[in-house]
Amino acid sequence: MKFDKKYLIIFLASVILLFLLVLLSTVGSVNLSFSEIVSGLINNDNKLVTTIVYKMRLPRNVLAMLVGANLAVSGILLQSVMKNPLADPGITGVSTGASVFAIVILLIAPSYTSSLPIFAFFGGMIACILVFMMAWKNNGISPGRIVLSGVAINTILGGIISFLSTLYSDRIQSAMLWLNGSLATKTWADVNMLFIYSIIGLISSFFLIRSANILQLGEDSAKNLGVNVNLTRLLISGVAVFLAATATSVVGIISFVGLIVPHIARMIMGSDYKYTIPFSMVLGSIVLLIADTLGRTVGGAIEIPVGVIMSIVGGPFFLYLLRTRGN
Repeated sequence: MKFDKKYLIIFLASVILLFLLVLLSTVGSVNLSFSEIVSGLINNDNKLVTTIVYKMRLPRNVLAMLVGANLAVSGILLQSVMKNPLADPGITGVSTGASVFAIVILLIAPSYTSSLPIFAFFGGMIACILVFMMAWKNNGISPGRIVLSGVAINTILGGIISFLSTLYSDRIQSAMLWLNGSLATKTWADVNMLFIYSIIGLISSFFLIRSANILQLGEDSAKNLGVNVNLTRLLISGVAVFLAATATSVVGIISFVGLIVPHIARMIMGSDYKYTIPFSMVLGSIVLLIADTLGRTVGGAIEIPVGVIMSIVGGPFFLYLLRTRGN
């Protein structure tokens, strides 16, 4: 697979920026100099610095990278299969569907926490299928109905989450950070839980590049090229849901990453998924790292969940797209 030199340079520059941000974003309530951060990662001479940097901040940053990549690639895949620039895991109900199943485990069967990603995947898949069914019109997907269908599904599933939260109010405190979409208190155990699922999903997305590009040509052209359109949509949707659901199962609902990042990626890299999918992985990581760092710093001693930061930023962006590109 050949890559245009210009796009390769942009991609490599974004990777360098990402790793710089990983180091710079190790800020928090305890201020550390850059030399102390590097020393904390390399040496064990300062136990306090090592604990803060390696055991608290670094796993949080790595998790932000994984979640950001998952949600961004999920968003760009959903937009390709639903033919709607407004589609993303949050708006289409995938994240909320995953959350319903995850909250059931957290509140009712906490002993099965290690299986959260699997349960969340089933929940996200059910929500995605319901959105497809509601958006289907005249033997095809109606892009204009996807957002409306997603709003309806989100409302229903959100009601279920509220019902469960009320019913198990004595246990809900342990899940509050998760419900708001937060990376706080996350450890290497959470990274290890998500890592294998992320690798499987992200690698799978590379095998869907050709299919996603063909879908851009239109259903008739895709069929003329010998592509089974319905099967292709199912495969792409499955990977998209898998990526979003597994990320949601670990950190909760974080909206708009899958909406904002694909649009920026297309503005910079064009419409070829050969470029936009790898770039979205890196850009999604960058966006969520920045958002999480802002959440840790702008409120002083009070930490703002990254899900709240993304909602504040992503909401206006969604309204802009709805105004300019919605059908």
